[in-house]
Amino acid sequence: MTRALPRTNFHSSKLIRCLADLSLVESLDPGEAFAEQLGAWVHFADAITLSAVHADGMANFPKMQPGAQAAALTGASDEFGRIQAFLINSITKSCSSNPGRTHIKLPAPEPELPANAASAYAPYRRFYEAHQRDMELSIQPLRVNVRDALAKASPRLRKLAELDVALEKILRDRENKLLSKVPVLLKKRFEHLFKEHQRKLIETQQADNPAAWMKAGGWLARFCSDMQMLLLAEVELRLQPTMGLIEAFRQETQ
Repeated sequence: MTRALPRTNFHSSKLIRCLADLSLVESLDPGEAFAEQLGAWVHFADAITLSAVHADGMANFPKMQPGAQAAALTGASDEFGRIQAFLINSITKSCSSNPGRTHIKLPAPEPELPANAASAYAPYRRFYEAHQRDMELSIQPLRVNVRDALAKASPRLRKLAELDVALEKILRDRENKLLSKVPVLLKKRFEHLFKEHQRKLIETQQADNPAAWMKAGGWLARFCSDMQMLLLAEVELRLQPTMGLIEAFRQETQ
């Protein structure tokens, strides 16, 4: 039996909701038409390309036997699960104050932050961007492999794989530009939490203790928790196209 994948809200993104909760972007009206928003991303030439792929008839391609389809679906679902677990574990461990062995290291707290907030935040931006590169390097091959599995399963799934290729080419640059803004926006949260921390010190007339920054409730620990939340939400967002392909594959086998 194949494992059912978690469903997501088609009309919103957890990443956007998290950014809005942190006051890093304005919340969007969920009533806005998805087709209209997508249409703004697709240029005239891109629309012609999509139309051509959609209009192209399904080739007389042999359909896999049910047993082979089920095995291919299991393989695709298992690969998805491995990549998803790897990325989630990598983010969760590296954002911890005691990460153990991890290939992306959380910046060590400086005893005293530089006067320039951009300099203080720079290591955390590099940390976030390193995880984004991990996502790209892991999820892109996964999506290609799942598409290949679909293309061999049936004419209908082959058509879906072709449409996914076309959509990815059309949306890839815009998606990358938008996602590259997340670590830039996160700088505002870093500055806000540190200013809030300084204000409390003044109000309570206490001396600062950098050693407590990463302890429970500390301003830097809160920031790292927020950063982890955004990274996990971004993983979910990046995996959605592949998740959709697998869900279509699952429905075909039934």
